[in-house]
Parts: sequence; C-alpha cells; structure tokens
Amino acid sequence: MLEVSNLQASYGSSQVLFDVSFEIPEGEVATLLGRNGMGKTTTIKTIMGLVPAQAGRVRFQGRDITGRMPEAVARLGVGLVPEGRQIFPTLTVRENLVATAANRFARAEPWTLERVYALFPRLGERQNQWARTLSGGEQQMLAIGRALMTNPLLLILDEATEGLAPVIRAEIWSCLAALKQQKQSILVVDKNIDVLRRLANRHAVIEKGRIVWTGGPFDLDRDRSKVNGWVGL
Repeated sequence: MLEVSNLQASYGSSQVLFDVSFEIPEGEVATLLGRNGMGKTTTIKTIMGLVPAQAGRVRFQGRDITGRMPEAVARLGVGLVPEGRQIFPTLTVRENLVATAANRFARAEPWTLERVYALFPRLGERQNQWARTLSGGEQQMLAIGRALMTNPLLLILDEATEGLAPVIRAEIWSCLAALKQQKQSILVVDKNIDVLRRLANRHAVIEKGRIVWTGGPFDLDRDRSKVNGWVGL
C-alpha cells in the first residue's frame, strides 16, 4: 500500500529526516512511534507533499508520489487526520463532513454521514453545531470523520489522541480497532505503546530523524525496554 524508501527532508538548511524507510501492506495498521520533535510529523508532511523530499522515494500502490502536490496525493486515496485537527471552525459539523466527501474508488459501501454518525454518535447529535464550539475530543472525532468521508485507501492519523481526556482517547482507540476489523489500511503516529501494541500489525520507531527500530507485536514485546527508551519521556 505505502512504501517509504530512504526519505530525506529539511527545513531550510536544517536536515530533519535521514533515510527514513518503512512500509504498510494493504489492510494493515502500522505505527510511527517516537518522542516529540523526532521527525514523525515531518515524515507525514513529506509523504503528503506538504514538505518537499530532498532524497528518497514515496510509493503508494506501486506509484511514485514523491513530490506530488497534497491535493493530488489525497485524490489518490490518502486521507490525513492532521496534528491539531485543522477542522473548518466556521462550518457546522455536517458541513465539515460533506465539504470534501468523495467516493472516487466506487466503494460498494462508502462512508456516508450516517456511517460516520454511527461511529461517532456525538457528531450526529451536534451535526448543526458550529465546529468551533465543539470540545477538543469532539473536534478530533470530526477530523477523523472528515477524513473517512473521502473514503481513503490509506488513513493517516498524526497524534490523534494528543492532549485528550482518557475517556475520549479510549473512544478513538475503539474507533481505530473497528476500522482495522474492516481492513482499513492505517498509519498511526503516536506515543501510546500500550494501546498500539494491541492495535497495530507493525511498528517503526523514529529517533532524531532516523528509523532506529522496526518490528511486529512480538518483536515489540521482546524489545519493550529498548523501545521505551526511544519513545518514553
């Protein structure tokens, strides 16, 4: 589904990513783990074309998408739930959801308003409410729902539970587990190892812009102390 090979990226003269490589097979959940400031969000932005790649390649379904514009990457089927949510504050919940809705791949059971409201009942209850008046957790649900309404082949979530109350985090993790059961390909950028070890099929750890560890759930259990050293505070 997604193959990132030897990716390098910079902000001006400051190099941030150094030969980052990982892959996500179709229908799997993968993680990109690491502390803040280690290059997780830059990796996502480079995949999406928001930050130019200085070297390396990003392939999506076998197609080279390195350097494509963000809207082109999205049209190919990559749905992003960005860090900070970035919902449309002056639109209602419903308007946020339908603003970018599409079924470009003619799915037999596409994501619709009804399906999103079933996944997140709070959004259905607040569908006519201005997005800016939602709580932080509700805004995060809206950001996920908006991405799902594009019917993505790959869903990317950047710090989906950062700063949220435990009960809201649990609801979002439950949502991702349900999406996994539906064979949705997902990349999760986060630091919550305890939850992600049960959710994801494979993991990659980034430290100072380099992938320093990769493995599956059993590998993570075996190397837990090592991974905690890279991901923990």
